Amino acid sequence: MQTILLHLVPASLYAGLGVLFWRSCLLGAAPEGARECLSGRQRLVLLVAVLAHGYVLHEAIFPGSEMRFGFGVAVSLMVWLAICFYWVETLYTRLDGLHAAAMPAGALASLVPLIFPGEHVLVNAASPAFRAHFVVAMLAYSLFTLAALHAMLMSIAGRQLHSARFSRLLAGLPPLLTMEALLFRLIAIAFVLLTLTLASGVLFSETLFGQPFRVDHKTVFAFVSWFLFGMLLLGRWRWGWRGRVALRWTLAGFTALVLAYLGSRFVIEVVLERAS
Repeated sequence: MQTILLHLVPASLYAGLGVLFWRSCLLGAAPEGARECLSGRQRLVLLVAVLAHGYVLHEAIFPGSEMRFGFGVAVSLMVWLAICFYWVETLYTRLDGLHAAAMPAGALASLVPLIFPGEHVLVNAASPAFRAHFVVAMLAYSLFTLAALHAMLMSIAGRQLHSARFSRLLAGLPPLLTMEALLFRLIAIAFVLLTLTLASGVLFSETLFGQPFRVDHKTVFAFVSWFLFGMLLLGRWRWGWRGRVALRWTLAGFTALVLAYLGSRFVIEVVLERAS
């Protein structure tokens, strides 16, 4: 019961912020001339939700001396890190439209470990090299998650702009060119982190995982994702790719990255009902 309550705290905070956002920015409850939908007080509540979510994840990943990292925890951690980056972004840029996607995602992600607790134990968790590899990989995952949400939001905004039917939900967003610059900045940083993740995995495979480097589905999908995002950045620099082309490459790369780890853990834990 205590574990359930711990998960309900961040989920309730995320959900409450989501409801406040919909009421104030979409149903017209906010006073006219309000500068932004996410007020300073709400930003503080979001920080509390993020801290509570982080505590719950710590308890789930480190239940004792071992380190567990199953499908549910992986999804929750990836979304949590993405929301952390989003919270920092809100200090500098108005991203009201992204708030509508981030809050439901945070609420669901807080509860996913309860539904899919997972018993997968990371046997090399004590290794400093493995921990560095793990942290860099999760940062890359989370930045790509935020980039994918960002790209989808840009796509919706672009369609509404061309049809001259811009909704209240997206009215507070920065100009599309500003959002596009932010998107590619996220992808560039995440690509560097993904490169470091793959390089460390290849060069120190035996140290990190206790076995020589081998090609499996996780490795293949990770390299496919790296190639897709690399081509996207090259296309942006060399041919000025943007708009729908950038969206397709972003979502394709993110899908491959999700399949690299989350897909395999989902099949093992949920479909086959095995711990490892």
